Amino acid sequence: MLTSIEEFIKKESSSGILLIVVTLTALLLQNSVLTDFYSRFLETPLQISFGSFGIAKPLLLWVNDGLMAVFFFLVGLEIKREILEGELSSRSQITLPLFAAIGGMLTPAFVFTLFNYGDSFAMNGWAIPTATDIAFALGILSLLGSRVPPSLKIFLMALAIIDDLGAVVIIALFYTSKLSFMSMMVALGAIMLLVTMNRLGVVKKAAYILVGIVLWVAVLKSGVHATIAGVVLAFTIPLYSRTAQGERFSMLKELEHDLHYWVAFLILPLFAFVNAGVDLKGASVQTLVSNVSLGIALGLFFGKQVGVFCFSYIAVKLKWAKLPEGSNFKQLYGVAVLTGIGFTMSLFVTTLAYNDSTVFFQADKLAILIGSFCSGIVGYLFLKKTL
Repeated sequence: MLTSIEEFIKKESSSGILLIVVTLTALLLQNSVLTDFYSRFLETPLQISFGSFGIAKPLLLWVNDGLMAVFFFLVGLEIKREILEGELSSRSQITLPLFAAIGGMLTPAFVFTLFNYGDSFAMNGWAIPTATDIAFALGILSLLGSRVPPSLKIFLMALAIIDDLGAVVIIALFYTSKLSFMSMMVALGAIMLLVTMNRLGVVKKAAYILVGIVLWVAVLKSGVHATIAGVVLAFTIPLYSRTAQGERFSMLKELEHDLHYWVAFLILPLFAFVNAGVDLKGASVQTLVSNVSLGIALGLFFGKQVGVFCFSYIAVKLKWAKLPEGSNFKQLYGVAVLTGIGFTMSLFVTTLAYNDSTVFFQADKLAILIGSFCSGIVGYLFLKKTL
């Protein structure tokens, strides 16, 4: 289990560094003479057709609706494994990161609401500052080397996983458009088939993936965001199975291992590349101090750290949880600051909240970058001083 966790952290840390490079590249392209090339790349039309049935979307939406479903599939696999036998499998292990994650979602949402209450369209973005980008956060933490107690890294990982689960619930409940009854029935049939396959002990990965594709298309057409299909599919993957020869193996862990590199080094960087190209030419002081911008940036930088640390502090002082082994409250606070790095997850939620509307002149995305950048720099410097 320790080897698995170390491997996870190593991949996420490396991916975080790659995300920084990709983000800077996207910003450079969008704000240079290559801006037209960048825009045309995002709008590249792609279509998949089977007879009269087809799905046609620009590259940007294939990434956000398609590849991000694979990301959420991996998230679902990680959540299921951690709940069944990992860092979230017992009350003592889950209590502190659970309290921290709850505080880290409620407080930023409250900060955003303070600035935007009464504006119904702006309030669609209340969930933007509630997210934590585990790749970026672990990437920053890894820069501090062996001085960071392993338990503190595991705490951050567990917190981010619970945070991802919260994001899934938020997307399902609050970012669902009008539902198509027929598509929902097809999706329900696919889910029932997946559960039956699990119960019958089906051990062919291809069978689950094939039905999963049907589920993704049905959910995409239903009005529920397509990424939810990835999580639902993951929860139906058996943790352990037996082959026809009676050999015990874990399909879930094999899929998780196979997908991790693709997600960490292709899907998330590509998502960052197509979504982080903020047009700084249109930025102004007025847009930066708008209610939406302030709600997002301050929600990420102040809301996340206050919520995560205060809820964790209360849980420890009431003896409902214990500090991560070998750490103290100062170090815990430093990690709490790092959770304000929302980046990819926050960018994803903002595409759902505002449907890439230009009403805010991309100030929402710029606010995400500012809040995440400040959280990363301050968290790193604080931890460097206290470790």
